[in-house]
Amino acid sequence: MRLSSFVSVSALVLGSGAAFAGGVVAPVVDVAPVVVTPVAPIASAWGGAYAGGSLGYIFDTEDQVGFSEVIDGEDFGLIGGLGDVGISGATAGLQLGYRWQRGNWVFGPELGVEFGSVDETVSFGDDLTGTTGSVESEMKTIATLVMKTGYAVNPQTLVYGTFGVARGDFDYTLRIDDESQTRGFNATGTAAGLGVERMINARTSVFAEYQYRDFGNERVEFTDGIDTVSTRASMTMSSVKIGANFRF
Repeated sequence: MRLSSFVSVSALVLGSGAAFAGGVVAPVVDVAPVVVTPVAPIASAWGGAYAGGSLGYIFDTEDQVGFSEVIDGEDFGLIGGLGDVGISGATAGLQLGYRWQRGNWVFGPELGVEFGSVDETVSFGDDLTGTTGSVESEMKTIATLVMKTGYAVNPQTLVYGTFGVARGDFDYTLRIDDESQTRGFNATGTAAGLGVERMINARTSVFAEYQYRDFGNERVEFTDGIDTVSTRASMTMSSVKIGANFRF
């Protein structure tokens, strides 16, 4: 009896000693891994070729009408103060361009063309002779080739400026009593503007832009076969437009 009791006590002591020798085992807790969502690099957000369209309005054009008599190819005298054919009207346009991006800076060329109903007519008369007439100025098309340079204030928003050349196709129509003559002419000048563009998905963006154009002075002649008169078309204008670009 004593021997079995001794064995039982010894086993209890040895088991307790083993437990103390190993110490307390901490429970194992599974920790969920932290998933970091990768951020798309800004360097590739705006780069590549694109095409798009726009709707706009041309305004703030000034062109004072005046005529000089042409003798042997030279202008003599000036009858001025006949009015202002400052053209204005709605336009539609198309554009095609390419952009490179270096960090937040975005730059590249853009070719655009605009057309629409942009014109103005001014009437005049001579009370002494009873002569009445009018002059109509009309824009046919305007093509621009500009360098766009912008800064991506965030991956979706680009603020930019433009500078380049513009070429316009215009018609000038002179009506005297029941006769009229139309002379077409082209003028080349400078174009500069500011705009902002916003991405709505990976391939599509929308923009709003202001552009100023100065075509200088173009000399236009009218003749009835006997007498010749000339006028100078002074084309400066402002343009605002909104549109969309599609990257491909």
